[in-house]
Amino acid sequence: MGAEPGGRPPARATPDLNLLTALDALLTEESVTAAADRLGLSGPAMSRTLGRIRRALGDPVLVRAGRRMVPTPRALAMHADVRRLLDDARALFAAGRPLDPATLDRVFTLSAHDSHVLTFGTGLLGRAAREAPGVTLRFLAEGAAGVPSLRDGTVDLELGVIDRDEPEIRIEPLLTDRMVGVVRPGHPLLDAPVTLRRYAAAGHVLDSRRGRLTGPVDEALAAHGLRRRVVATAPTLASALFLVSGGDAVGMLPERIGGPAATALGLRTFELPLDPPPLTISMAWHPRHEADSGHRWLRDLVRGTVRGSAQ
Repeated sequence: MGAEPGGRPPARATPDLNLLTALDALLTEESVTAAADRLGLSGPAMSRTLGRIRRALGDPVLVRAGRRMVPTPRALAMHADVRRLLDDARALFAAGRPLDPATLDRVFTLSAHDSHVLTFGTGLLGRAAREAPGVTLRFLAEGAAGVPSLRDGTVDLELGVIDRDEPEIRIEPLLTDRMVGVVRPGHPLLDAPVTLRRYAAAGHVLDSRRGRLTGPVDEALAAHGLRRRVVATAPTLASALFLVSGGDAVGMLPERIGGPAATALGLRTFELPLDPPPLTISMAWHPRHEADSGHRWLRDLVRGTVRGSAQ
């Protein structure tokens, strides 16, 4: 029973590997419409493809939750494997073949602090548009990054202060920066030399996505028997600078990375009366991308843009 004539077992249907690309797009976008746009398909065609994926997997894959679609637990569990398979396939076909960036048609996901997007984003987009107009750069908030995201392929490249030391992650330093203070024009703190005591006596706004109220500056002040008062925290540098621009609070930012944003808002920077440790800006990626010609182009793009900004 169930055997073909001649006693052979029934032939298994050959899986359509093109469905992997569609599945990755659906799970990444969590939207049939957005996945269709990403793959250059019509909405009805993407819906039919989702139906084929559901039948092949025996799972709904995406289900309605209010006005949006969310992946099923099984779909979430397999997404990392799908990304790995696609990355391996790209590397296989790209190995030994020179890349023409003009033919590159990919979405690269970068995790970065908003200050890095503010400072380097325009340069990255401009160079990408000239060299590889088919590339889309997806920037995620820094909190979405980390070794698991690099490992499972959710993030292609991480850009920022990377102080982890996992052996399997490739880390390349790009730029060293230092911290400076920032205030609105006419701030009374700038009416006289900024001493440790005057600096500590001011109200401070901190840029912290986790809402932290202390940092290295507080340790340096404590060594002099001083303590500052933090009046607010903001989740991004941009929001912290807007708080600084509208009142008498004092902020702090990396000089090279945050300076352009402060200048655009008409703010004033000043030398801190203490010496916080320097910041090393690096990029990190998973070794599975080492030989991927498209990813090599991405790393060259980031490397050239970030280092070029320091010249």
